[in-house]
Amino acid sequence: MDAATRELVRRRAGERCEYCGAAEGLRARIRFHVEHIVARQHGGGDSPENLALACHLCNAHKGPNLSGIDPTTGRVVPLFHPRRERWADHFTRIGGEIIGHTETGRATVAVLDMNHPARVEARLRSEP
Repeated sequence: MDAATRELVRRRAGERCEYCGAAEGLRARIRFHVEHIVARQHGGGDSPENLALACHLCNAHKGPNLSGIDPTTGRVVPLFHPRRERWADHFTRIGGEIIGHTETGRATVAVLDMNHPARVEARLRSEP
Protein backbone atom coordinates (compact mmCIF):
# COMPACT_ATOMS: atom_id res chain seq x y z
CA MET A 1 0.00 0.00 0.00
CA ASP A 2 1.44 3.34 -0.99
CA ALA A 3 1.77 6.51 1.08
CA ALA A 4 -0.92 8.34 -0.92
CA THR A 5 -3.48 5.63 -0.11
CA ARG A 6 -2.56 5.73 3.58
CA GLU A 7 -2.97 9.51 3.63
CA LEU A 8 -6.33 9.27 1.84
CA VAL A 9 -7.58 6.85 4.52
CA ARG A 10 -6.35 9.12 7.34
CA ARG A 11 -7.99 12.22 5.86
CA ARG A 12 -11.25 10.40 5.06
CA ALA A 13 -11.44 9.21 8.68
CA GLY A 14 -10.71 12.67 10.05
CA GLU A 15 -7.71 11.13 11.86
CA ARG A 16 -10.08 9.15 14.11
CA CYS A 17 -10.41 5.43 14.63
CA GLU A 18 -13.34 4.37 12.49
CA TYR A 19 -14.38 1.79 15.09
CA CYS A 20 -14.13 3.47 18.51
CA GLY A 21 -13.72 7.12 17.49
CA ALA A 22 -10.41 7.72 19.29
CA ALA A 23 -8.49 10.72 17.96
CA GLU A 24 -5.08 10.09 16.45
CA GLY A 25 -3.81 13.63 17.11
CA LEU A 26 -1.34 14.69 19.77
CA ARG A 27 -2.85 12.50 22.51
CA ALA A 28 -2.35 9.28 20.55
CA ARG A 29 0.94 7.73 21.60
CA ILE A 30 1.05 5.36 18.65
CA ARG A 31 0.20 6.30 15.08
CA PHE A 32 -3.02 4.59 14.03
CA HIS A 33 -3.09 1.69 11.58
CA VAL A 34 -4.56 1.60 8.11
CA GLU A 35 -6.29 -1.75 8.44
CA HIS A 36 -7.95 -4.12 6.02
CA ILE A 37 -11.67 -4.39 6.83
CA VAL A 38 -11.68 -7.74 5.06
CA ALA A 39 -8.25 -9.23 5.73
CA ARG A 40 -6.06 -10.26 2.84
CA GLN A 41 -6.32 -13.87 3.97
CA HIS A 42 -10.07 -13.63 3.33
CA GLY A 43 -9.63 -12.08 -0.11
CA GLY A 44 -9.58 -8.39 0.89
CA GLY A 45 -7.38 -6.09 -1.12
CA ASP A 46 -5.62 -2.76 -0.74
CA SER A 47 -8.31 -0.63 -2.41
CA PRO A 48 -9.49 2.36 -0.35
CA GLU A 49 -12.96 0.75 -0.12
CA ASN A 50 -11.43 -2.05 2.00
CA LEU A 51 -9.31 0.16 4.24
CA ALA A 52 -10.12 1.88 7.52
CA LEU A 53 -8.17 3.87 10.06
CA ALA A 54 -8.03 1.97 13.35
CA CYS A 55 -6.39 2.69 16.68
CA HIS A 56 -3.89 0.05 17.72
CA LEU A 57 -6.30 -1.52 20.24
CA CYS A 58 -9.24 -1.88 17.82
CA ASN A 59 -6.90 -3.20 15.15
CA ALA A 60 -5.31 -5.73 17.51
CA HIS A 61 -8.66 -7.01 18.81
CA LYS A 62 -10.31 -7.14 15.39
CA GLY A 63 -7.48 -9.01 13.70
CA PRO A 64 -8.82 -10.88 10.65
CA ASN A 65 -12.30 -11.32 12.20
CA LEU A 66 -15.27 -10.64 9.96
CA SER A 67 -17.93 -11.65 12.49
CA GLY A 68 -18.59 -11.98 16.18
CA ILE A 69 -21.23 -13.23 18.58
CA ASP A 70 -23.90 -10.78 19.71
CA PRO A 71 -23.82 -11.10 23.51
CA THR A 72 -27.58 -10.45 23.72
CA THR A 73 -28.88 -12.92 21.14
CA GLY A 74 -25.98 -15.37 20.93
CA ARG A 75 -26.12 -15.13 17.13
CA VAL A 76 -23.03 -14.95 14.92
CA VAL A 77 -23.25 -11.65 13.02
CA PRO A 78 -20.97 -9.54 10.81
CA LEU A 79 -18.77 -6.94 12.48
CA PHE A 80 -19.25 -3.26 11.71
CA HIS A 81 -18.00 -2.36 8.21
CA PRO A 82 -16.98 1.33 8.15
CA ARG A 83 -17.22 1.67 4.36
CA ARG A 84 -20.70 0.19 4.02
CA GLU A 85 -22.38 1.23 7.28
CA ARG A 86 -22.86 4.37 9.33
CA TRP A 87 -21.41 4.32 12.85
CA ALA A 88 -24.51 6.02 14.30
CA ASP A 89 -26.74 3.24 12.96
CA HIS A 90 -25.02 0.72 15.26
CA PHE A 91 -23.50 2.64 18.17
CA THR A 92 -23.97 5.51 20.55
CA ARG A 93 -21.50 6.91 23.02
CA ILE A 94 -22.59 7.66 26.57
CA GLY A 95 -19.79 9.22 28.55
CA GLY A 96 -16.77 7.08 27.78
CA GLU A 97 -18.76 3.96 26.98
CA ILE A 98 -19.74 2.83 23.49
CA ILE A 99 -23.14 1.16 23.37
CA GLY A 100 -23.99 -1.21 20.54
CA HIS A 101 -27.71 -1.05 19.78
CA THR A 102 -27.81 -3.59 16.94
CA GLU A 103 -26.53 -7.15 16.78
CA THR A 104 -23.60 -5.91 14.69
CA GLY A 105 -22.93 -3.06 17.10
CA ARG A 106 -22.99 -5.28 20.19
CA ALA A 107 -20.78 -7.93 18.56
CA THR A 108 -18.29 -5.29 17.41
CA VAL A 109 -18.12 -3.72 20.88
CA ALA A 110 -17.45 -7.17 22.35
CA VAL A 111 -14.89 -8.40 19.81
CA LEU A 112 -12.95 -5.12 19.78
CA ASP A 113 -13.21 -4.86 23.60
CA MET A 114 -14.27 -1.24 23.18
CA ASN A 115 -15.46 -0.86 26.77
CA HIS A 116 -12.43 -2.19 28.58
CA PRO A 117 -12.20 0.05 31.68
CA ALA A 118 -8.90 1.60 30.57
CA ARG A 119 -10.35 2.49 27.16
CA VAL A 120 -13.48 4.03 28.72
CA GLU A 121 -11.28 6.06 31.07
CA ALA A 122 -9.09 7.23 28.17
CA ARG A 123 -12.18 8.41 26.26
CA LEU A 124 -13.39 10.32 29.32
CA ARG A 125 -9.97 11.98 29.75
CA SER A 126 -9.83 13.01 26.08
CA GLU A 127 -13.14 14.89 26.15
CA PRO A 128 -12.73 18.67 25.82
